[in-house]
Amino acid sequence: MLDLALQEDHFAFVGAGVMRALLERYRPLEDWQGFADSWNDLAADPYLARVGLHRRRRHAVFAAGAQGPVRRQPHQPHYQSRDYNNLQGGIAREFQPIEDRIAEGASLRTVLEFSRDLFAGLSPQTPQWRIEVHQFRIEARADAAGQPTPEGVHRDGVDYVLVLLIDRHNISSGTTSFHLADGTEIGSFTLTRPLDAALAADRHVYHGVTAVAPLDPDRPAWRDVLVVTFVAAPQA
Repeated sequence: MLDLALQEDHFAFVGAGVMRALLERYRPLEDWQGFADSWNDLAADPYLARVGLHRRRRHAVFAAGAQGPVRRQPHQPHYQSRDYNNLQGGIAREFQPIEDRIAEGASLRTVLEFSRDLFAGLSPQTPQWRIEVHQFRIEARADAAGQPTPEGVHRDGVDYVLVLLIDRHNISSGTTSFHLADGTEIGSFTLTRPLDAALAADRHVYHGVTAVAPLDPDRPAWRDVLVVTFVAAPQA
């Protein structure tokens, strides 16, 4: 069903209960609480801060074949061309690495293996994948809404994207929408529970997320997500 939705609609919403069941076919998520707590130790995004927006993140790169292990790669910058990111494209952005204990833990490994198996089934012609993993915390303040997609409705310039909600605290909105190239909206939903997920075949649809604002302006407010992108690796 999920692969059919991605083939036909090019995006899908998976509720938390279904997503947990899909992941636990691989192994129990015994370290989930520690995995989620690691979002409390993300570094400020210095690039976004230059335009007055508030986001924290860590980043890592992995590689995988259609089968076999998912292997972490040496730490490296994150790069997008201005064709896909008109706000921060064209810059090799250096972010703090995802901590080893998180990268090697059951929760992240399970998410990566599940994603690889799903996307490899949709693209059996792809022998090797480049995988980028981003931990994001979008902070909202009384005087400044949090911007999950400050570049607006966009594509990421990859083949597939998974967005997994980790936590949302004291926020409203944060609605994910999908669009055709002409801007026509073809679907929307809001990730509200930990493990709610959005998936997309990025070459076919554009996506964006509405700004988040504090429910209580006197308390901290944030939206934590894991974003995983898959793109066919260049062949030597």
